[in-house]
Order: sequence, then structure tokens, then C-alpha cells
Amino acid sequence: MAGFLKILFRNLLEGPSTDPFPLGETFSPERIRGTVRIDPELCMGCGMCRYSCTAGAIHIRHNEDGTGYTITVWQDSCCLCASCRHYCPTGAITIDDNWHHAHVEADKFGMLEQQTITYEPCSHCGTLIRPIPLPLARKLYEHNPTLDPDVIRHLCPKCRQIEDAKRNACHLPAHGEAQAHDDGVAASASPVKK
Repeated sequence: MAGFLKILFRNLLEGPSTDPFPLGETFSPERIRGTVRIDPELCMGCGMCRYSCTAGAIHIRHNEDGTGYTITVWQDSCCLCASCRHYCPTGAITIDDNWHHAHVEADKFGMLEQQTITYEPCSHCGTLIRPIPLPLARKLYEHNPTLDPDVIRHLCPKCRQIEDAKRNACHLPAHGEAQAHDDGVAASASPVKK
């Protein structure tokens, strides 16, 4: 009984030791998984998040006219496993610390994260494309200072190949040099007779 009275007296002096939520503010633990968020600037629409979603909470719908796509995450179905965040190649999916998901049954279809991404025309040929996200383009082309990642990311794959071919053609040896090089390689590879 003395132990109980000691704890009671300490709590009266120091205040409650429990979290006051829902009657007051609370804190979110540092690594809590709350709400799935999608960054439309980084999303490429590859579908890796949809394939890795164990709960089937992610849906990608391509527009019928081919102008883009809509990605939807149903928060009521999400089991917060974070597979989508783990497997997203561009880092477009994050999970914030907003864990306040209590809602009435009538609001269940409104508990979603939805982003619509529209395609842009290729800056060379006009084909509708999803530009490479700028952080990814910088990472891909960081070893080539002659390329501007902000320019190259707005090209479709075919135009990027053409640009790469043009740049690589400048570094090819002349026809005579290539023939001499090939002859030298063939001579060094031929067997020596004893």
C-alpha cells in the first residue's frame, strides 16, 4: 500500500506521466509510418510501387487519350509496410508521420492520396513523354560535363539515342586509323609459329 501511495503522491506533484492524447497534443515517434505521399515531380509511372504493394492499395490509371496517368493510394487499404517506398526507383513515394487516420465510414472513399501527372512533348520531336526527374537526370549524367541534365531530360528515349550517337560519332577514329588499329589487333592475336 505504501508503494501505491508513493506513486500517487509523485504523480500529484509532477503531473501525469502518460500522453494526454486525445485531450491534448501528442508527439509522433521518429520512424512512425503514417500516410503515404507521392511527389508528382519524381513519379515516373513505372508501376514498381503497385507491383510491390502487398495490400493492393496502389492503382495507376493511364488516361485514355494518352496524355498522362493518375496514381492513387487508398489509405484505408494500405498496411503501411513501406514496400512502395523501398522499391520506388526515383524516391517519389514517402511515408510521413501523420498517423491520424480515424474517420467515419462515410469518408472512407476520401481517404486517399492521388496525383495526376501529365506528359510533356519531347523538345525535339514533340512525342508525348514523361520527362526524367531532374535529380535522377543529374545522377545519370554527372560524369558527362558536356551535357546539361535539365535539357537532356526533356528528350524522348529515341531523341536521347540520336544525341548520344552524335556525341559518340565525334570520338570515332578516322577510317584509315580504324583499319590500322584493326590490323594491329589482328596481328597481335595471330598465333606464332615455331
